[in-house]
Amino acid sequence: MKPYADNLEHLLDELSRIDLLIQSYLEISQENFPGAGDELRGLYISEAEIEQIQRNQGFGNQQETIPGIRIERLKAINAVRKKLDARKEESLKGGLELRLHILSELFGLDSFEIDILLIGLAPELDLKYEKLYSYLQNDVTKKKPTVDLVLNLLFPTIEEKIKAREYFSPAAPLLKNHIVHLSEGETSAGLSFLSRFIKIDDRIINFLLGFNEPDLKVRNYSYVVKPKSSFEDLILPSEFKSRLMSIASWSSENKFPLNLLFCGPPGSGKKTAAEAVCRQAGINLFVVDSRIFLESQFLETANLIMREALLQNSALYLQAFDALLEDNESKNSHEFLIKAFKTFPGWIFLGGKKSMEFGEGLINNSFAPCIFPLPSYEVRKQLWESCLEDYELDEKVDLDALASKFRFSGGQIRETSHIARSFSREKNPASPVLSMEDLYKGCKAQSNQKLSSLAQKTNPHYTWEDIVLPKDTLEHLKEVSGFVKYKGKVHSDWGFEKKLSLGKGLNVLFSGPPGTGKTMAAEILANEVKLDMYKIDLSSLVSKYIGETEKNLKKIFEEAETSNSILFFDEADALFGKRSEVRDSHDRYANIETAYLLQKMEEHEGTVILASNFRKNMDDAFLRRLHFTVEFPLPDDKSREDIWRKTFPEETPIANDVDFAFLSKFKLAGGNIKNIVLAASFLAVENSEAVGMEHVIRATKREYQKIGKLFTEADFGEYYKFCK
Repeated sequence: MKPYADNLEHLLDELSRIDLLIQSYLEISQENFPGAGDELRGLYISEAEIEQIQRNQGFGNQQETIPGIRIERLKAINAVRKKLDARKEESLKGGLELRLHILSELFGLDSFEIDILLIGLAPELDLKYEKLYSYLQNDVTKKKPTVDLVLNLLFPTIEEKIKAREYFSPAAPLLKNHIVHLSEGETSAGLSFLSRFIKIDDRIINFLLGFNEPDLKVRNYSYVVKPKSSFEDLILPSEFKSRLMSIASWSSENKFPLNLLFCGPPGSGKKTAAEAVCRQAGINLFVVDSRIFLESQFLETANLIMREALLQNSALYLQAFDALLEDNESKNSHEFLIKAFKTFPGWIFLGGKKSMEFGEGLINNSFAPCIFPLPSYEVRKQLWESCLEDYELDEKVDLDALASKFRFSGGQIRETSHIARSFSREKNPASPVLSMEDLYKGCKAQSNQKLSSLAQKTNPHYTWEDIVLPKDTLEHLKEVSGFVKYKGKVHSDWGFEKKLSLGKGLNVLFSGPPGTGKTMAAEILANEVKLDMYKIDLSSLVSKYIGETEKNLKKIFEEAETSNSILFFDEADALFGKRSEVRDSHDRYANIETAYLLQKMEEHEGTVILASNFRKNMDDAFLRRLHFTVEFPLPDDKSREDIWRKTFPEETPIANDVDFAFLSKFKLAGGNIKNIVLAASFLAVENSEAVGMEHVIRATKREYQKIGKLFTEADFGEYYKFCK
């Protein structure tokens, strides 16, 4: 038996068989029905029709015996079916894809359901069948087949017809899977069940004709992925990848439905892992945005999505499923939705960014959890190397530094590479070479910027040359910088990560009198390690309302997890003084707030710097948890002179009479000196003069008044005249 050349040849052959069935029924109708030649037939009910009905008394008696001519024709049609079936089998053996057969297998359709489908399909491909159906139904307005016509074509006796009504049950495959639709408005139109029209779903028509475009009703929320990623391509922790491979292999070998719950931050490899599973199984991946369930009838949508996944030979991937289950308005639907997905015969992946607080209900419904962590330092290095292997890199590019400083997911690293390439092209369109500057800019663009609504984002521009500190303090700060730069290498390559459960971040205390350079030093660190810095006034977070302080801190640390930035808590004395003995409820909650911040600092894997004016008032237990405590002393005479000189920008015109040696005698902190220099500059520019000693002395007087410090004529010596 010669196999079919293609899918369309098979479909047309099956429709030809249905055409024989229709022609057979047409001939019998013309022989037995009065007024067959009446030009107005179908527009009115004739006397002859009524007489024919009267002669067929009783219910179903006229169909107790099947006319011999119809029996012969049905035998001939069945013989044709056998030939077509034989050709179909030969074609399937040769690997030919026959869509009608696939549809039957996917949805469990028997031969009668296939014939119902073909009867409905005929007028969609050839309008002559609209005329034939109108004629056979004795009504020119009935251009689509009704349930009654289908039953008459396929089932000769009344008993068979009654039993066959099950095919049109809402729970039967044809209607449940939206393969066939019955006409709407039966109540308003007063139509009986038999008078309802049959309409083949447009997506099913397109599928049978060989078109693969997803259903228009779900297309805006979905797309089909033909997997390219294999397990070898996945850059994931080895143990996790092995477990995933084992689950996928076992399910594939045992033909067991695979229901997996993928949890992890965006870009952590959830969808790529699902692709690898599907590639191993030789199927596609149908990706659906779960928000579709919020905008439509969820059960109908679920059925359409499952149907589309089957038609696409795909596993189903529902992304952002946690967001759907968190929606309070749809909570009552969740259980029904999950149960609906349990009926899906294929594989389902539910993706979400959270660790699934809702996971218990899903696990109870046979969804196995797989937690995708943010990649470790070692994995991040591999991801950077993989994403940048096709780019030309500057010799100074340090991928180890990027992996150490930025806790990115694989998706973020890939996107950062594209952004950096864009920055590079702006500078040199002809031959873009990625520099460390390009990559740092890309990293900052990929980092979470929401902290800006909770804290003040700084723009670090100071360098080591701008700050004046004792040599030991400066070396101490550079040690802190080294910790940030090489944290990944020490923790991962040198094995310290295995020794630490918490405390993988960096917690630093800057202590010293106001104006001694604590904020400036923090900015220098941020600039040195190329990280953003957010300044938080801790005194503004502390609330008199119980529990509010913890809420404020929780928000900050949640956003900081993905900000890849330095947190600089100023005014730490507002919370971190000596923890008091508990004398009342306020003391107890103050201690709870302090303990909470300590806990969040230990959990945080980034850098936290606290600034305090009084180190001696710090709790000893708190100090033990810090990695560094850096003291910022008041400057001595030599340091103050350096500060005076460095605080004036190079562009500022300075008169020859400015006596820096004399100014260094004023026992002021660097912050006060900066205020004086700025005020003196405004006094000078107002008079269109260079900054002279008079301007500086007048500004110094105002600074003394502002801070409540007394001054005498002896303090200003020969320059006291400028104070008058």
